[in-house]
Amino acid sequence: MRPENMQTCQAIAAKRDPLAQGIVARQYASQPELALRLGDSGREKCAADVKRHLDNLSQAIAVGRPALFVDYVAWAKVVLHARNIQAEDLAANLEACYQELAELPPNDAVLAQKYVLDGLSCLPSLPQVTPTFLSAERPLAELARHYLDALLESDRRQASKLIMDAVQQGTSIRDLYLHVFQRGQYEVGRLWQMNQISVGQEHLCTAATQLIMSQLYPLVFGAARRGRCVVAASVGGNLHEIGVRMVADFFEMDGWDTYYLGADVPTQSLVQAVLEHKADILALSATLLSHISSVTNVINAVRANRDCNVRILVGGHPFNVEPDLWRDVGADGYAADAVRTIDLADHLLQMEAV
Repeated sequence: MRPENMQTCQAIAAKRDPLAQGIVARQYASQPELALRLGDSGREKCAADVKRHLDNLSQAIAVGRPALFVDYVAWAKVVLHARNIQAEDLAANLEACYQELAELPPNDAVLAQKYVLDGLSCLPSLPQVTPTFLSAERPLAELARHYLDALLESDRRQASKLIMDAVQQGTSIRDLYLHVFQRGQYEVGRLWQMNQISVGQEHLCTAATQLIMSQLYPLVFGAARRGRCVVAASVGGNLHEIGVRMVADFFEMDGWDTYYLGADVPTQSLVQAVLEHKADILALSATLLSHISSVTNVINAVRANRDCNVRILVGGHPFNVEPDLWRDVGADGYAADAVRTIDLADHLLQMEAV
């Protein structure tokens, strides 16, 4: 990470709240109808949105990746459109952000404004809706749809029965993970983004899927051992865990000894786990842009410990957007899904043995 980028990131973070106040004031001055259209609560929500914009802007700047801020703007456009906030309002907000960032020291202002302009220039071409992840042409599409429908109806028994019946009929655990659980979780996130389900429903669906995954564990933990070990976790600050849990289960099905530590794991605990279990692979998950700094901290701490002889793999949404970001954080590689993570781990260890 470039020192000048980190300086700008820190400058934005240090002045986030007054910057947000100034941005909201500028937007309301340029759009006086907002006060009538959105009311007092709307102004408060606008301020919260602006703080989120600034957080993501600063993190994208920190890693030197404008595409990550554009990706955030794309997400925000869909979220706001689903809540009756139009793209024109988001554009006005980003324009006010651009103007207010001029209050930063000159070098910081120039860099920050460049990232905002990238988001503004891409905004008109970004979609207002996110397409479904459960399209009919995908494998197990019908099962995935029925499974998600059961979850959304809070019918965990029916959801579990659908999965267990599929297993009885010969569907592989791997296929259920990839095409039902993973796709279903993507769709749950999309439905929240589109304002079609609540946060509570999203959490219920996730908890139910984790429960049903655990019911499959007698089948997951049956593979012959390969004498290799993986520690897997979501880094500190990342409360999303189901994706990296699936990755750990794939390693288990491939015969690895797996130590899945869950969500929001402190850096020192990860270092201790690598040492205690003599891990060959450390798999780290980052769901949001704000988690990248935690990934970097973990990797730096592991590399600083001479007794940690481990290969580090990373995954999660920011790495999907910028597939070579893994180099910047100091990892040994990145994979987009569990299958490719296993393949990459095998490749790295084979290369090491040569």
